[in-house]
Amino acid sequence: MSLFKARDWWSTILGEKEEFDQGCMCVADVDNSGSGQDKIIVGSYMGYLRIFNPHPVKPGDGVQPEDLLLEVQLREPILQVEVGKFVSGTEGLHLAVLHCRKLCVYAVSGTLGNVEHGNQYQIKLMYEHNLQRTACNMTYGPFGGVKGRDLICIQSMDGMLMLFEQESYAFGRFLPGFLLPGPLTYSSRTDSFITVSSCRQVESYKYQVLAFATDADERQETEQQKLSSGKKLVVDWVLNIGEQALDICVVSFNQAVSSVFVLGERNFFCLKDNGQIRFMKKLDYSPSCFIPYCSVKEGTINTLIGNHSKMLNVYQDVTLKWATQLPHIPVSVKVANLQGLKGVIVTLSDNGHLQCSYLGTDPSLFQAPQVDSREINYEEFNAEMKKLQKIIKEATKTQGILLPFLVTAQKPNLAVCVQAPLAVTCDQFVFDDLEPDSSETVVLSVFLKGNCSPSELEGNCVVSYNTPTGIPKVAQCNFRLPLRLICFPAQPSKAANHKLTIDTNKPPISFLTIFPDFVDSSEDDQANVLGFEFLTGSKTTLLASKTSQRYRIQSDQLEDLWLITEELTLRLREHFKKQNCKDFACTFSGSIPLQEYFELIDRHFELRLNAEKFQELLSERAVQFRAIERRLLTRFKDKTPAPLQHLDTLLEGTFREVIALADAAEENQANMFQAFTKLKSATHLVIMLISLWQKLSTDQVAILEATFLPLAEDTQELGWEETVDAAISYLLRTCLSKSSKEQALTLSSQLCMPKDTSRLKKNITLFCDRLAKGGRLSLSTESTTQQAAVMPDYAPLIVLAICFSLVLETSGCVADTMS
Repeated sequence: MSLFKARDWWSTILGEKEEFDQGCMCVADVDNSGSGQDKIIVGSYMGYLRIFNPHPVKPGDGVQPEDLLLEVQLREPILQVEVGKFVSGTEGLHLAVLHCRKLCVYAVSGTLGNVEHGNQYQIKLMYEHNLQRTACNMTYGPFGGVKGRDLICIQSMDGMLMLFEQESYAFGRFLPGFLLPGPLTYSSRTDSFITVSSCRQVESYKYQVLAFATDADERQETEQQKLSSGKKLVVDWVLNIGEQALDICVVSFNQAVSSVFVLGERNFFCLKDNGQIRFMKKLDYSPSCFIPYCSVKEGTINTLIGNHSKMLNVYQDVTLKWATQLPHIPVSVKVANLQGLKGVIVTLSDNGHLQCSYLGTDPSLFQAPQVDSREINYEEFNAEMKKLQKIIKEATKTQGILLPFLVTAQKPNLAVCVQAPLAVTCDQFVFDDLEPDSSETVVLSVFLKGNCSPSELEGNCVVSYNTPTGIPKVAQCNFRLPLRLICFPAQPSKAANHKLTIDTNKPPISFLTIFPDFVDSSEDDQANVLGFEFLTGSKTTLLASKTSQRYRIQSDQLEDLWLITEELTLRLREHFKKQNCKDFACTFSGSIPLQEYFELIDRHFELRLNAEKFQELLSERAVQFRAIERRLLTRFKDKTPAPLQHLDTLLEGTFREVIALADAAEENQANMFQAFTKLKSATHLVIMLISLWQKLSTDQVAILEATFLPLAEDTQELGWEETVDAAISYLLRTCLSKSSKEQALTLSSQLCMPKDTSRLKKNITLFCDRLAKGGRLSLSTESTTQQAAVMPDYAPLIVLAICFSLVLETSGCVADTMS
C-alpha cells in the first residue's frame, strides 16, 4: 500500500462505455449562485452533459442523488465544455458546448424544489452557431481588450481559426503551414492566440493581426474560394520545442509573472510572454494532463502533472514537491472550490472515473509489540531446524512438482500459439484466481487460413500468472495437432514425381494399426497402401512393402512429402514404444533430393527479388505523385491560375499506377509467404533425411535445425537465404573444415541479400558432401572452442499450479482442461 495517495473526498463512475478526453471537463460556478462554490461540468463523446455539485460523504457511502444537478443527452459528441461570459447584455456565466459541427451556448439555472431531492436544474439554449468545418478545440477570452464579455475562438481540423463575438460570427483565418491541429489557448496579457503546430513549434498570433488580415471566407460565390482563400498570417513569435504538445495553458498570479506553460510528450516548458524559455523540466514518465494552479512563493508557480502510471506529481517550478497515487489514469485535471474546501483536485479518466481528492498520507497505526524476552531452548531449536531441513530435502527431491499444489495462481493468462497458415479462433484467455486442485476449461478451434499446407503441426500454450507474493511466473507446454486437420483419406496414386524410401529394422506394420483414423477397417486393400489429400488439393501416397522392412512416400510436390513422412516415423516410434521395443530405428539410404530442393529455394528468392523491385517502383511513383500534387496545389492557390496543361490527367494516371503496383506487391507478398512455407516444409524433410542418413544424435539434429531453420518469418531486411548461407559457412570453416586454411577464413559481419543463390546451393552441396565423408556436427571441437556459440540446455519446464491436456479432434484442436 502506498503511503502517499490522493485521499478520496468524492468519486463516481459516469455512464457505461462512455469516452472522455482532455476538454470534456471544466469547473466553475456555472449556475451563478454567487456563493463562489464551483460545480463540475462533464461532457462525453456519447453526447451526455452532466453537472455535479459534490458533497462530502462518509467512507463506504455511495454518491448521493442530489450530487447530480443535471444530466441531459445532446445527441452529438461533446468535444469541449467551457464556462464564461458568452451572452451579450449580461456578465453572468454561461456554458459553451463544442460539438463537431456546432457551437451551443446554454444558460444553467435552478429553481427551488419543494421535495427532499433539492433544487431542480435545467439548461436553456441561448444561441448556437453551425460550423462549416469540423471543429477540433476552442478557447475564449476578452479578445481585443473588450470589457465584461468573452469571445470564442474555434480551431477546425483543417487549420482555420473561427472567431465568434458572442451571438454573431466575426471572421475566420487560416493558420500558415498547417498540417494537424494542436492545443490552443489565449493570452489576455499579450492579446494573442498560442498554439503548437505539427512542426513541433510553439506559435503566437496577435489578435489584431488576425482581425486586420484578409477574411478567409468573405462569402465568395464558389465553394473552392469559400474553403481555401485568405491571406497568410504573420506569426508573432516561434519557439521550436522538438516534440508534440499535449496541452498548453497561460497563467498569471499575483506573486508570479505571466507565463505560458506547455506540456510535451517528454518535457514540461515554461515560457515568457515573448516566447523565451523561463525553465523546462525533463520528465522521466509519460504525462497525460496538467494544470498550473497557484503560486505559494514569490516568483514560483505550482503545477499538477498526471501521468500514465496513475501518478499525480506536484512541482514548484522544476522541483518535485509531492507525488501521490491515483486510482486511474487522468486525462483531465482541475482545481476547484467545493463546499468551502479550497484546492480540491478534480480528475477525470478516459472511461469516466470522476474523482475529487486532496493530498494526504495514510497514518501509521502500527505499534511494535512488546518483546517477549526468554532464554533460547537449544533442544527445541535443533528439533525444529531438523524438521525444516527434512521438508526442504523432500521438496528438492520432487523438484518442485508437489509444491505448486500449495500455491494459488493469481490472474492466470493463457496464450495459445500455432504456426501460420494455421490459426486459432481465440488465442488469449484470462481467468480468475485459481485455487489448488481447481480447474478451468477453454474451448478453441484451429483452422487452415490460406491456400498452402503448414510446415509444422506443433503448437504451444503459455500461462503467465502471479504468486500470492506478487512474483510473476510463466509455464508452457507443447502440443501436436492431428493430421486430419489438414488432410483426409483419398485414393492412392501409382505415379508421382517425387519418391523416397524409409528403411526400418522391424517388420512393416499394417496401416490399420498405425493409421486407424485414415483407414476403413472394412477395406483390406488399404492395409499396405494409403492415400492422403491435403485441403489445398495435392495428394500423397504411402506404401508399405510386403516383403521388406521399407515404407515408400510419394507425391507430385516435394514439400508434401514432409508431413506424411514425419507422421509415419512418429506413429511407428509410438507403436513400438507401446510394445516395449527399445531398439526400433529408421534409416535412409537414398540420395538427398537437393536439385528439387534448390528449385524451391530459387522460387522463393525470385519472389524476394520481385518484392524489392515493387518497392523501388512504388517509391518512384510515390515521388512522382507528390510532385504532381504540389504543382496542382500551387496552381489552385494562385489568384490567377494558369491552365492545368493535363496535370490532372497525369495525376490520375500516376494514381492508377500506384494502386496497380500496390496490388501487385500485395499479391507477390502472399506468393512469397506460400513459397516460404513450402521451403520450410522441404527444409524439414531434408533435415530428417540427413539425420536418418548419417544417424545423427539429438544434439546434432538440433544444430542442423538451427542452421537450416533460423527464422520463423521471412522479411526483406533479413531473409532465409543469407541467414542460412552464413550459418553453413560457419560450420564449413569450423567443425566440417578440412584444413587450418579454411578455419582461418573470416566471415562477413553483415548479412545482406545476395545477388543470386549460386553460393548458397554450392555450400549446401559441400555441406552434405562433408557429412558423407565422415564430418560430424559439433560446436565444441578443439579448434572452435573459443568461437563456438554454446547451445543452451533447455531443461524441461515444470508447470507450476497449472497444467494442460489437449483433446485433439479432426475438425480442430480443443484445449480441454486447465488445472
